[in-house]
Amino acid sequence: MVQKKDIDWGSLGFAYMHTDYSYVSNYKDGAWDEGGLTPDHTVTLSECAGLLHYCQEVFEGLKAYTTKDGDIVCFRPDQNAERMYNSAERICMPPFPKERFVRAVEEVVRANAAYVPPFGSGATLYVRPFMFATGDVIGVKPADEYQFRILVTPVGPYYKGGVHPVKLQVSKYDRAAPHGTGNIKAGLNYAMSLYPSVEAHSKGYADNMFLDPKTRTYVEESGGANILFVKEDGTLVVPQSFTDSILPSVTRRSLVDVAEKMLGMKVEQRPVKFQEILDDEFVEAGMCGTAAVISPVGEVDTDEVHYVFKSGMENVGPTMKKLRETLTGIQSGEIEDRFGWVHKIDVE
Repeated sequence: MVQKKDIDWGSLGFAYMHTDYSYVSNYKDGAWDEGGLTPDHTVTLSECAGLLHYCQEVFEGLKAYTTKDGDIVCFRPDQNAERMYNSAERICMPPFPKERFVRAVEEVVRANAAYVPPFGSGATLYVRPFMFATGDVIGVKPADEYQFRILVTPVGPYYKGGVHPVKLQVSKYDRAAPHGTGNIKAGLNYAMSLYPSVEAHSKGYADNMFLDPKTRTYVEESGGANILFVKEDGTLVVPQSFTDSILPSVTRRSLVDVAEKMLGMKVEQRPVKFQEILDDEFVEAGMCGTAAVISPVGEVDTDEVHYVFKSGMENVGPTMKKLRETLTGIQSGEIEDRFGWVHKIDVE
């Protein structure tokens, strides 16, 4: 039995805390080295490193949990490995091998098992794999040296006071270019969303709803999550992008499977016009991602229109509530995992 750290798990926020180990591997001369654990949580870079000049960086986010039975598990790390591989290829970085990615996650979580919060605390161990260009580059081209790292940190629940509906504003800015990098998990996309995010927060909104960058008529995603809708008849509607600028969320993919294969729901994955919201086509909405699983959305505002979904701002809609409870139940071991998603990490 792992002796847990003396941490007030219930008071943890969603913030960074040093743990005992990180994982690091370096790419040089056309190959990744053996890699391994390190107690050093700092990174030293040349002032000419490609990361600093041409933004060659990709990252992932997943969590380690303690289940009801006391096991330490991660949720679908193979999917994060796949997405990071694709992200790296898109911006000309040597992808970190998928099998090694999963083994590295296992290794760093195992080494920091004392920081995995206990079951029922509401807290988790956040796992952040990331990769960046370390080689010197002065002309505009890919670097020839890279570093892959994984940091872990215990975090509290995304919503301290429980899950409540939030408000979004429709941003006048674009998150990504048509057929650009919106479909990969790269830091440059998030940098694009920072200014509109700060602006939204200053007005009391939880986040932005970005429209498609080509016609600004279709719903895409928020600054850090995919968006879902529910129709009056219970159909789950998942926006797709005809300009390929929505990030393929692991949580979204999982919720679609839960909806179709466990809850017997009809699912439509298609481009969704913003006008459909205003035409009362949907009774519920939500944002989905690793941090909160589902954040229910009660209101969406433009400069001209303040639209409140039928589910309202007081309570979580029944469909979003059921989807969230089912997926978190699978993750925590309280609901049978029919899909083989829960990845157990053996801890000595």
